[in-house]
Amino acid sequence: MSNGNIRDQMLAKTAGLRSTAERTPDVGRRASRTETAPGMAGALAAAQLRVQELESTGTSSQLPVSAIVPNPWQPRRVFNEAKLSELAESIREVGLMQPIVVRRVESAYQIVAGERRWRSHKMLGLENIKTVVIECSDQDMIVLALVENLGRDDLSDYEVAISIRQSETEFPSRKRLAESLGLSRTGLYQFLAFQNLPDFIKNDLDLQPGLLGCNAAEEVVSALKKHGADAELAARELWPDVVKGELAQGKFAPAIVAMVTRRATGTAARERLIEKFFAGKDQAGSITKDVNNFTVKIKTASLTEAQETRIRQLISDLYKGEPR
Repeated sequence: MSNGNIRDQMLAKTAGLRSTAERTPDVGRRASRTETAPGMAGALAAAQLRVQELESTGTSSQLPVSAIVPNPWQPRRVFNEAKLSELAESIREVGLMQPIVVRRVESAYQIVAGERRWRSHKMLGLENIKTVVIECSDQDMIVLALVENLGRDDLSDYEVAISIRQSETEFPSRKRLAESLGLSRTGLYQFLAFQNLPDFIKNDLDLQPGLLGCNAAEEVVSALKKHGADAELAARELWPDVVKGELAQGKFAPAIVAMVTRRATGTAARERLIEKFFAGKDQAGSITKDVNNFTVKIKTASLTEAQETRIRQLISDLYKGEPR
């Protein structure tokens, strides 16, 4: 499932949803997915309502920027500096229009929603920031961070996958995790495919998380599993082309399989020995040996009944008493 497929699916499902501001949920009651829309769209709508609920019960405050830390389950690994600068300039000119949402943990405050606004304050060198302090469970933190970011085009599948892996222990089962995020089990396992990629690929994804989407990652893992060490060697040779943009991510796995197949075919051809034998001037047959077989072919016309009997007897004698 590529980034585009996820976004398209979600946009299609959310097309008819009313915005949070247009909805009037009962106070203290969490909207269910069936009340909004199926799948990811429902999870997104429920997350928006949940943030609204939590904010309504929170306490407004001015907190030191230095006392606040990011959400530990924040999936985003790369923040767009240009967009952060734009937001910072807007805050410089008109101030912060919407407070960030935080929760108290030990000696600090963790961000529930609004990390870009917090980073913009740091960029501007501001000492304090408007906040709403709420009570929030770990599961709420995880779901809100993931679902909110699933709706953003600039968040990669790899970033979501890392955050999902970090979040697994907070849920009783993968089924429950998938339900909370509005994902199918298949969709969840596509995200989890990233963990089975070789380290040399994951190391580059840490720096450029958009290099592979879910679908491409799953196909690569499948190719590696099927073709083993030969496939990993091919992947190592081809991967730099993906990084440089010279090989499309969707063609990466097929290129791995093609390279493995081509090399296997070439090796078999080099190791295939053919010996021809003749009856007079005419070829009577051939003996072929490769890595898998030893084959004797004799033209029927050049084989007498006595010769056939002798050949059969020889084979019988060679394998007589061999275990079956």
